[in-house]
Amino acid sequence: MKTFTKLALCTAVAAGFAILPSAVSAQSTMTYPEKCKSEDMDMSKADMPSGGMPMGDMTDYQKASMDGMKGMHMNMMQGMMKKDADVSFVCGMIAHHMGAISMSEVELKYGDNEEAKQMAQKVIEAQKKEIEEMSRWVDKEAK
Repeated sequence: MKTFTKLALCTAVAAGFAILPSAVSAQSTMTYPEKCKSEDMDMSKADMPSGGMPMGDMTDYQKASMDGMKGMHMNMMQGMMKKDADVSFVCGMIAHHMGAISMSEVELKYGDNEEAKQMAQKVIEAQKKEIEEMSRWVDKEAK
């Protein structure tokens, strides 16, 4: 599992820096559904390192991005542990969308390109609607 986590982190970091990565604030404004959390895993004890990157050398933007990515990946891993494939998919997508919101919030806070900021705002609005829809489905369907 450690190899998978390290590989997933390295891939996410590389992809994230290429497309303006995520932030923590979506995790604070939206709640990951309780029914998506795995009873079999205590993710609070899972430590996701910075991929060997010295956190002290990062900009505030990069630190916010890494923090958000950590939260997204922890929730996605929990969602993927659900035994029902449909519930697992929806829970994983909720976490993924929360990550997209985090990325967009970092752009709004640190970005300076107006067009990129407009795209980020559109992402936030669209993803929040989808998260609400998916969360309602999980509450209804997940056991």
